Amino acid sequence: MKDLFSIDGKVALVTGGSRGIGLMIARGFVEAGAKTYVSSRKADVCASVAAELSKSGTCIALPADLSTEAECRRLADELAKREPALHVLVNNAGANWGAPLAEYPDGAWDKVLALNVKGPFHLTRLCVPLLEKASRPGDPARVINIGSIDGLQAPVLETYAYSASKAALHHMTRVLAHKLAPAITVNAVAPGPFESKMMAETLARFHDVIVGSCPMGRIGAPEDMAGIAIYLASKAGAYVTGAVIPVDGGISTRHG
Repeated sequence: MKDLFSIDGKVALVTGGSRGIGLMIARGFVEAGAKTYVSSRKADVCASVAAELSKSGTCIALPADLSTEAECRRLADELAKREPALHVLVNNAGANWGAPLAEYPDGAWDKVLALNVKGPFHLTRLCVPLLEKASRPGDPARVINIGSIDGLQAPVLETYAYSASKAALHHMTRVLAHKLAPAITVNAVAPGPFESKMMAETLARFHDVIVGSCPMGRIGAPEDMAGIAIYLASKAGAYVTGAVIPVDGGISTRHG
């Protein structure tokens, strides 16, 4: 039982790993002994984050813009040049767009759905060969998709494409879980409010309201996000697949 939550020696790829929730997960993985690749659009930011995290383990930058299939393929190919197998893929890269209903632009749908839905689909599909090579009886490879409680309930802000994209990602998680089992598990985490660039405006405007609506009475901490990811990536999470797990202090239980 002492190794139940161990991910020591596993190889992980975290997209959108240079900030926010992706960085929380990447830091947790590195400190728990996983060889962790972080990917984000900006190569310089990616490199500086990898250098910082490497102080407590092994972290390597692999920048990519995952809004296109070609870049998803390039990232998968670059990883395959470096690693014979991939134990854990975290699809976290995402975009948001808020605007009033009457002004909501068509381009917002293209940008948000391309990164939030098509990106995880293409990258997962293209990483299947590497994931299958990491799979062992009783210890499958893992895909962890980062959704949102905005995909479980109507959001406070007018983020039509974002909330729809996260609901789509949650359902795609279930579909892929059936397709890729038993060699690969596929689960989604639906975070509530955490300190991140994407949440900055919402927290600035509604911090007290959000905390007041949260049964746990606080904003999520980095350890909360690292904890669920490590659980899903470890032996402890080996029998969990097709799940959408809210990590939101209980906020989403008030709705739906």
